[in-house]
Amino acid sequence: MDHRELAGELFVNGSNCAQAVVVAFCDVTGLEPEFAARMCSSFGGGMGRMREVCGAVSGMLMVAGLLYGYSDPGPGDVNKKAHYRLVQDLAARFRERAGSIVCREILKDPPSDPAPTPRTAEFYKVRPCTRMVMTAAEILDAYIREHPPERAHG
Repeated sequence: MDHRELAGELFVNGSNCAQAVVVAFCDVTGLEPEFAARMCSSFGGGMGRMREVCGAVSGMLMVAGLLYGYSDPGPGDVNKKAHYRLVQDLAARFRERAGSIVCREILKDPPSDPAPTPRTAEFYKVRPCTRMVMTAAEILDAYIREHPPERAHG
């Protein structure tokens, strides 16, 4: 199963959008799936259902940070600038395909209370979230193929 399919399956099986993307890439990042899921648990629903940045995008960018991020900003912030360029590129790729990187815009102003929406057959019919996690994973896979990371574990 590829990362796109795995991310979709993880979401359908109850993971939040950020968890689905990050856990799907554990074979590449070297993270333990349980640790990855806990680390991302705050980012579902656009950060705790506040409907801000889509959790699939947050997950995609967390994986990008693990694979391509910096620990030292470098002279004149050269490493920071390069990484932020990558973040903006990945976000632009997602925005081009989804229309936005903001959860409330993608979902057309959904509820933002802290109680998760029940995952029913109707939920999966009307919500694009499964498609969003699959899109984020697909974008990340394409980027990884174009730019193999030095720190990949897979």
